[in-house]
Amino acid sequence: MKEKILSAIDKNSKLSATDLAIMLGTTTEEITTAISEMEKDATICGYPTLINWDKINCERVTALIEVKVTPQRGLGFDKIAERIYQFDEVQSVYLMSGGFDLTVILEGKSMREVANFVSEKLAPMDAILSTATHFVLKKYKEHGMPLVSTKQDERMLITP
Repeated sequence: MKEKILSAIDKNSKLSATDLAIMLGTTTEEITTAISEMEKDATICGYPTLINWDKINCERVTALIEVKVTPQRGLGFDKIAERIYQFDEVQSVYLMSGGFDLTVILEGKSMREVANFVSEKLAPMDAILSTATHFVLKKYKEHGMPLVSTKQDERMLITP
């Protein structure tokens, strides 16, 4: 039941308990109880809103930073990841497989602000070996939701 609730609210967190109960064939009380339990045990961590910032005149830069680190004895990557995600600029931190250890996703007002974060806060950390910063040029889809509208070709098809 909980997995079905999570799948439903993952795409639309505005669904009411009544709507969820109808969709899942259960009672509103069961839905409310299950959601409350999942909020208490941190299965549900929040209800963020997906915003297409390109639609308003708000300058934002999103960067993905590849980070190579030296894992700390007994703590692995967890302690350094925790230090990184404490910064307000940081949106996400992921442990990766492959050529680098962590992916740090952050937003800033400008490329300079992101560069300052990397050079003044991230790179100087003791466990950081190297970083590589990539800037997002355009977002097409985020959190499973398209951010661009597809334009329909309204021309008539002419066939011989």
